[in-house]
Amino acid sequence: MATHLHRTRRKPMSEINVVPYIDVMLVLLVIFMITAPLLTQGVSVDLPQASAEPLSKDADEPLIVSVDAQGNYYLNVGENPDAPIDGEKMTTMVAAVLRHKPGTPVMIKGDRNVQYEKVVTAMSLLQTAGVPSVGLITQTPETPRKSRK
Repeated sequence: MATHLHRTRRKPMSEINVVPYIDVMLVLLVIFMITAPLLTQGVSVDLPQASAEPLSKDADEPLIVSVDAQGNYYLNVGENPDAPIDGEKMTTMVAAVLRHKPGTPVMIKGDRNVQYEKVVTAMSLLQTAGVPSVGLITQTPETPRKSRK
């Protein structure tokens, strides 16, 4: 006569202790909050997204600062928009337009062969003029056509 001992099996615990994960997350949050302001430098610019939509037709006409391949600045307002202007005159004109129409969008159109320094200088001058955000005008790349065989 064999007696069977019935052992009671304990049900496995299916809960996860998340307290250590929360502690790690809070430490990382504090680290990122401290280091993020230290990483930003230079001119703050709102860069367009890859799937950006064109400006709506009913929006105010934007101020467009153009930078040609030689680094000359042009502004699409004034007596002669096709004549190059210096940075000080551009700053004065943009500030005057923004005083008259505060919500006017400001865009920069730079030649692909211009030195990056000239575009950044234009952004800095616009920031000095009181522009809250700057948009960059780009050309939509042409999609290569598939050849049929």
